[in-house]
Amino acid sequence: MPSDATAPGAPTPDAPIKVLIADDQPLVRRGLSLILSPDPAFEVVGEAENGERAVAAALRLHPDVVVMDIRMPVLDGVGATAELARALPDCRVLALSTFDMDEYVVSALRAGAHGFLPKDVSPEELATAIRTVHSGEAAVAPRLLTRLISTYVRTPAPAPEPPAVALRAELTPREVEVWRLMATGLDNEGIAEAMQISRSTVKNHITGLFGKLDVRDRAQAVIAAYETGLVAPRSS
Repeated sequence: MPSDATAPGAPTPDAPIKVLIADDQPLVRRGLSLILSPDPAFEVVGEAENGERAVAAALRLHPDVVVMDIRMPVLDGVGATAELARALPDCRVLALSTFDMDEYVVSALRAGAHGFLPKDVSPEELATAIRTVHSGEAAVAPRLLTRLISTYVRTPAPAPEPPAVALRAELTPREVEVWRLMATGLDNEGIAEAMQISRSTVKNHITGLFGKLDVRDRAQAVIAAYETGLVAPRSS
């Protein structure tokens, strides 16, 4: 697209990604800021020590991405994410947690977070995840997400309720199989190989699947696979 086609007020391709950092620990906030600030691809526009202040700061500063700790006082990261999803739908939330097996992460993804990282990731992984969620994709590795949900949902899934059966009836057999394979942790290439179809065909199936499930990304699609009983959690 020509550069002069950029909408008035929209960020240019070379504009830095505006990041707001929300964490109740000053040392963590400062550390994240020191990691991101030297990179010209990012601009740390503010910090907040709890979810309530994170929402207020986001409404004032309009960041592109909020790096959001899940466990914070006053308003936790899940509640703050839900509020931001309603008030600033174009703002992406990247959830952080000390534990990579944290039940709050599933809640954050349901609330509208575009990704999840444990706090022990490398600076390079953090930067990559921020770029990923800023582009509109989910920054959750499929295998990590599957393991997370398998740990969170410890009991066998109950028989699907009628709405779940009806939902799956709207899908084609190919879409159901793509959904199942996605939920087991395969990426598009793995799904294509397993089903012996092209990656472009897999992508088309996923687009149709997301529309019928009314989900935004792979993270929410995998959660839906567990909640409808399509995939049962593995025993720990």
